[in-house]
Amino acid sequence: QVQLVESGGGLVQAGGSLRLSCAASGRTFSSYAMGWFRQAPGKEREFVASISPSGGSPYYSDSVKGRFIISRDNAKNTVYLHMNSLKPEDTAIYYCNAVDYELGPTTPFGSWGQGTQVTVSS
Repeated sequence: QVQLVESGGGLVQAGGSLRLSCAASGRTFSSYAMGWFRQAPGKEREFVASISPSGGSPYYSDSVKGRFIISRDNAKNTVYLHMNSLKPEDTAIYYCNAVDYELGPTTPFGSWGQGTQVTVSS
């Protein structure tokens, strides 16, 4: 079982940037595809981006494509989300989780962490 701790959120003005980190425990991190998801107030949690176990095949939701970049460092058991050109509609709690590629690049599995809050002011 992989345990996840997200960090790096904060308050930023529209057009700004943030880098989120997700530190995973366990020796099997490099075996899992990983993804970022977010939940805005009053909305369901939605997929943001995913990346294969080796760090290739990044996949993005249409709403963040071209602005966000997902990456991972398997030596550090960490996955990152580089967020650029932030918009107020990006405001949400951001979570990472393992992704079940057999069901598709947007399907999470495993336990959720506490997430990290991102707030974008206009």
